Amino acid sequence: MEKQPIVEMTNISKEFSGIAVNDKISFSLNAGEIHALLGENGAGKSTLMNILTGLYKPDSGEIKINGKNVEFNSPKDAITCGIGMVHQHFKLVRAFTVAENIMLGLRNLKEIYNKKYIEDEIEKNAQEYGLYVNPKAKIWQLTVGEQQKVEIVKALMHGAKILIMDEPTAVLTPKEGESLYKTLGILAKKGKSIIVISHKMREVMENTNRITVLRDGKSMGTFNTKDVKEKDMAKMMVGGNIVHVSSKKAVSNGKKILELKDVCSEDKSGSVKLKNISFSVHEGEIFGVAGIDDNGQKELAEVISGLTPIKEGNIFLNEANCINESRRKFIDKGISYVPEDRMTVGLVADMNACENMILENYRRMPGYHINWRKVYDNTVNIIEKFHIKIASLNTPVKTMSGGNMQKLLLAREIQSNPNLIVLAYPFRGLDIGASEYIKKLLIDERNKGRAILLISEELEDLIQLSDRICVLHEGSIMGIVDSSEVTMESIGLMMSGSRKENYSD
Repeated sequence: MEKQPIVEMTNISKEFSGIAVNDKISFSLNAGEIHALLGENGAGKSTLMNILTGLYKPDSGEIKINGKNVEFNSPKDAITCGIGMVHQHFKLVRAFTVAENIMLGLRNLKEIYNKKYIEDEIEKNAQEYGLYVNPKAKIWQLTVGEQQKVEIVKALMHGAKILIMDEPTAVLTPKEGESLYKTLGILAKKGKSIIVISHKMREVMENTNRITVLRDGKSMGTFNTKDVKEKDMAKMMVGGNIVHVSSKKAVSNGKKILELKDVCSEDKSGSVKLKNISFSVHEGEIFGVAGIDDNGQKELAEVISGLTPIKEGNIFLNEANCINESRRKFIDKGISYVPEDRMTVGLVADMNACENMILENYRRMPGYHINWRKVYDNTVNIIEKFHIKIASLNTPVKTMSGGNMQKLLLAREIQSNPNLIVLAYPFRGLDIGASEYIKKLLIDERNKGRAILLISEELEDLIQLSDRICVLHEGSIMGIVDSSEVTMESIGLMMSGSRKENYSD
């Protein structure tokens, strides 16, 4: 007799502003399995999981937990039913200890509590599942991988039997990613049921039991992982063949576009963020930057793009020293910047596509007034050229999908004909189709002789796209390596603080 699924979602439908985001989706989760949820941006994955966690109520359909019909009016109802979620961006208070974070929301916690008892319980729960966290440590003292373990322990101690992991390896090193899936395997063997939302196809194929594919708000089916091929899953996600990355031409490095010499920077509190950074980027080169999140990558991008002044050292653009010049000067010198936060830094969410397209070059237009007819025509041409999907040129860009916003932002920067493009995490949160398209754009620009500095946590992408890779740890360079002579494991070691000796720029 077949076992009853622990979760059954049947014919779930949800509309926003008359648009069907979930259209009669059925999904089931068995006890002790790791079940992947795949789909492009806008496919309906997050909405379906938000319904399962009680954040949204479905317009129609039913949910059963352990064979019983349930109706969630709030996330609290879902937690009571044993559903927990670990978000991609952790929900932890950095100034609190591990124990204090786990205590937040802990059921049946008395006003007068025994902190030592709670810390012992955390250690016991953590060791049972191979998680090993120090309950007395402050969150800010922990690595990203350790913080994720805290989130998992928190969910388990809050009674989670069903664990939803949203892009769980997005900010982890390869070694931490392997460790996480070992932990998930232990949880599954002990009867926990796990849903993994991920765009990393290889990880999904290697570490899950079943896969459900969503496209355009509909379920394309559920499959046993061992019975399907990666290329078939990818094709099913996008509804056709994927445009793959162009091959890198053997472009010999041209002149030096960017050079950093012994650059140091601090944040507003005086904490050192970059320590004696020296490297150069040439024409016809993609220079990759790897590192665990918050190890100086953001500060490096802002220093190179002119947003943050440096404390010591020098920055040269086309051999001219640009120490502490304004962002406008950097723009005028041909430095384009695609920030990691496309919604609040790269684009103005409430402006339309035309308005966003001229944010940087309106000063170069002739006359005293903006020629909106020309702006409109140029924007239409760019949208067609870069295959950007948009409801209307007059609607705010915040209504666009993440992939199309990234295309619009990248198109604006490329169309300005820059000497150097600085990109921070351009694939973050994008589905496989949008990611592959943007990779192709970058390779095409590199093949034309453009200089590109690419910051990414996706090591496979960095190795595939980059000519050289610089690895940062705690604001220092651990090594600069040729991408054709390096492995993900060796980069992972450097990301963890192991310095490659005798590296040279």
